[in-house]
Amino acid sequence: MNDLFFMERALELAERGAGRTSPNPLVGALVVKDGKVVGEGWHEAYGGPHAEVHALAAAGDGARGATIYVTLEPCNHYGKTPPCTEAILKAGIRRVVMAMADPNPKAAGGQEKLRAAGLTVEVGLCEEKARKLNAPFLKMVETGLPYVVLKCAMTLDGRVATRSGDSKWVTGSESREWCHRYLRQRLDAILVGSATVRADDPSLTCRLPEGGGRDPLRIVLASTLDISPDAQVLRQKSDSATVLVCAEGTTAEKKVPFLEGGAEILELPRRGEGLDMQGLLPLLARRRVQSLLIEGGGRVAASALRSGIVDHVVFFYAPKILGGDGIPVLDGPGPQRMAQSLVLEGMEVFRTGEDIRVEGRPLLPPPSGASSNTRGVL
Repeated sequence: MNDLFFMERALELAERGAGRTSPNPLVGALVVKDGKVVGEGWHEAYGGPHAEVHALAAAGDGARGATIYVTLEPCNHYGKTPPCTEAILKAGIRRVVMAMADPNPKAAGGQEKLRAAGLTVEVGLCEEKARKLNAPFLKMVETGLPYVVLKCAMTLDGRVATRSGDSKWVTGSESREWCHRYLRQRLDAILVGSATVRADDPSLTCRLPEGGGRDPLRIVLASTLDISPDAQVLRQKSDSATVLVCAEGTTAEKKVPFLEGGAEILELPRRGEGLDMQGLLPLLARRRVQSLLIEGGGRVAASALRSGIVDHVVFFYAPKILGGDGIPVLDGPGPQRMAQSLVLEGMEVFRTGEDIRVEGRPLLPPPSGASSNTRGVL
């Protein structure tokens, strides 16, 4: 067992807080003395003690002279909890190994304070894994905007429904459970279009086999509020709210039945045949939404990709073929040339039950006025 082993364990611990710490990051900590783990901890919930505090409490007197492994630089400010740097110094830790520095200027400065107190501080072990773990937190700190994940489920020939609109179910139960456990439960909000609400009447909640699950904020793009006030998404007994996003200038009369049902309404400018999806992100950021899951349908998915707001895609391919008249995963005009296709980087492929899951990061669209030969435009 070495530094790498212990840091990977700290990253595993950090994962346990998924879905409960936002807008704070996921953090895990491990106290090791003489090659043995004497304390473990992770940030369990927003507003609660940080990972270092839990690990040091578990270690007790064993922390004196020990090494603490932590996935993010210990905070050095008073927020909802005291600085973790003070807890580390008080416990008598002599060495700190952290995966990455904290990009948040309000919380940074921990490593400098610890070094000034005579501790050995090392930074950068498993940094790539730590950054991936906290991609939503990092984007919010660096840009002020939510991290956006686009999820689509389709047949091998790229169809999401039959020609009649039947889409239950494209993928298998294992893939559906994975989406609830690793997307809906972990991300702050979920978004679909009004066509999906009319066709499928989804609840947009998190449902796990063992029960429970944290519901995301439910968002429906409905430029003309063309959904039923009795839709399931508006009638959930949930701690999370439902937000309808309509076009600017929508009459108060149209809004009344939805407001009376408890929904919130936001307005966005129109862009082309839809709404300004780029304009939605700052509105969500003001609500402290750090991550957004887009589940479609086809027009919304294509619009999200065209607008350049998507940070990560998750595509599920089921072992099924529908044929040419099925409904495509992306609806609307595509590029005229292959060179204009959207390209993914960091692509990974996984097996989920009988389905194939493909993940990757879309390359950023080119700046306005770029050559039509430039890749990255859908």
